[in-house]
Amino acid sequence: MPIIINLDVMMAKRKMSLNELSEKINLTLSNVSNLKTGKAKAIRFSTLDALCKVLECQPGDILEYRES
Repeated sequence: MPIIINLDVMMAKRKMSLNELSEKINLTLSNVSNLKTGKAKAIRFSTLDALCKVLECQPGDILEYRES
């Protein structure tokens, strides 16, 4: 898939664990893990909004487009 999710990069920059992020954005651990590993097929704007608020970043810091 040409959309790359760089959630792990942003989490590392903010020194935030998967458990901590999951609690702060009120999403299950398995759903956050699916996002982090790129297994998710979709993401809600409300989830993206919460991620950006908690990680203090822009959507482009998390999502990246690469031609395959």
